[in-house]
Amino acid sequence: MKLALLVLAALLEGNLTPPDSLTIQGAPPVPAELAATIGRYQNARAADLQAWSPKGREMLIVTRFGETVQIHRLRAPGSDRRQITFSDDSVGSGISWEPGSGESILFLKDTDGDGNDQIYRLDARTETTTLVTDGRSRNSAGVWAHGGRRIVYSSNRRNGTDSDLYLVEPARPSSDRLLAQVEGALWTPLAWSPDDKRILVQQRTSVSETALWLFDAATGARTAAVSGTSYAGGKFIDENTIVTTSAASSEFRELVRVDLRTGAATRLTQKIPWDVLEFDLSSDGRWVAVVTNEAGLYTLHVLNALTGKERRLPRIPAGYVIGIHWRPGSQELGFGMDSARSNTDVFSVDFASNTVSRWTYSETGGIDTSSFTEPELVHWPSFDRREISGFLYRPPARFTGKRPVLIFIHGGPENQWTPYHLGSWNYVLDPMGVALLYPNIRGSSGFGKSFLELDNGLHREDALRDLGALLDWIATRPDLDADRVIVSGFSYGGYMTLSVAAAYADRIRGAIDTVGPTNLVTFLETTAAYRRDLRRTEYGDERDPTVRSFLERIAPVNQSEKIKKPLLVFQGANDPAVPRAETERIVEAVRKNGTPLWYVLASDEGHGFRKRRNSDYQFYLTVLFLRECLLR
Repeated sequence: MKLALLVLAALLEGNLTPPDSLTIQGAPPVPAELAATIGRYQNARAADLQAWSPKGREMLIVTRFGETVQIHRLRAPGSDRRQITFSDDSVGSGISWEPGSGESILFLKDTDGDGNDQIYRLDARTETTTLVTDGRSRNSAGVWAHGGRRIVYSSNRRNGTDSDLYLVEPARPSSDRLLAQVEGALWTPLAWSPDDKRILVQQRTSVSETALWLFDAATGARTAAVSGTSYAGGKFIDENTIVTTSAASSEFRELVRVDLRTGAATRLTQKIPWDVLEFDLSSDGRWVAVVTNEAGLYTLHVLNALTGKERRLPRIPAGYVIGIHWRPGSQELGFGMDSARSNTDVFSVDFASNTVSRWTYSETGGIDTSSFTEPELVHWPSFDRREISGFLYRPPARFTGKRPVLIFIHGGPENQWTPYHLGSWNYVLDPMGVALLYPNIRGSSGFGKSFLELDNGLHREDALRDLGALLDWIATRPDLDADRVIVSGFSYGGYMTLSVAAAYADRIRGAIDTVGPTNLVTFLETTAAYRRDLRRTEYGDERDPTVRSFLERIAPVNQSEKIKKPLLVFQGANDPAVPRAETERIVEAVRKNGTPLWYVLASDEGHGFRKRRNSDYQFYLTVLFLRECLLR
């Protein structure tokens, strides 16, 4: 009855026409007035630093002015942005500027979310773009040799699984040649030695296990760079020394300096008991910029690469730091800065003058963001008395009484929620008065390697129990309404969302699943081949009878009769990670039960909705679902 009234009201007021790319089943039309109301919250932008020019104080950023994220050139702090890529698909990764000459800019791009990233070369003078790779396989970002001209990259073109190493001059795609054949999907070139004779390459075998190798740039012969499987990332300080990260001596991933001749590792951040998320080495090899994850706050440190002594930073804006890049031949460090009250913008610190510059001033859609809610770090005990944490965003104080709650479960499973700018979701907080809760259940990164592995294999349901304990905790809060809760999640978070919908159906009002697996057995059997082995280390090997029986038993699709509350599902038709058939199994099963179901399939998307026309309509339907299931 309520749904019928909602549809009738929409028909009387006029409705939006959905994008042609979306097939929508069961959902009502979107009233035009709703889109107009939400519009301001969707028009905020962000800017992310990608690379510095090797020839001057100029940078490349990515931001979105149309349907997709594209590359822009920025010639000075606060200057106008000049867009230099124009594509129907987003260009947001693998961006680098050719050292020395600066003639070429490289970037990665797939097609309609198919996950098969291709390397493209953009001529920095003419701004024409050419395809470098084969147009079919999945390729990593290219890493420039110090002398410019050529790059090394990995590609699965040989058999769709193994990520072999290739060399090519991007200005001459015909020069492409195989350097080394490897076994395994996750081999990633990191850096060339200063003389361009050796290449540092990372091999990843699980979320927590990575190894570093040195490949001869002429023959492809390889040797271990350092023994063990706890090293990740790397830059050369000189021919015989690298900086990398390791969890060998701590619960957390530390920055270490390694002597390649002896294998001796010197710990540089042991006084900072948090995970190192990213780092970059200044071009003179003297300074290392480091971002650490300190209880969800991404914090910048600058250390002497030899002594580990920390350098004093000038005052920078409050928030968390992402995307650090030293400008070649200088002491200037660029980075992105984000907070609950401001979307990401680009800043830099010039240590030669100790000055801070702001490069971008991204639009906020005409909204005063100073009133946006700062999150509260919350904790609750789980079934085994382990403390679990998350971030709670509460609506403005004008909303009195117990507030309804929308829970977001992150993907990965090894990702982590951090207190970032919420963008469109501020509409749910502010005009709608819904509290937003982001848990970091066991298996999340940022809390040490032991916590990271607590959900592996046959312990998968322990993470579900963490969410059950969260529902218990919500009931203890005088400001939250335990009778009005919706759970949602993306990717693995979608899987957990469906698990909650089955296990705790009587304690929620509904669930929103975006590209979530519905059975980890069929997921492992059908996810893209290059992902399969890595996921098996997390979920267990479905070819083992014991593991298979367990995963089948806990699969949401096999418990679909328990999913009684309304369900909203989003899926990309080209998703290589969670194939369309995986999602449509739960859609069919839940529909047979008579459970209210809204299903949205995007023909031009993959693992998530990245095109604005699709993501905007996705948000409109999400708001309608919350109105219908949470606020009535």
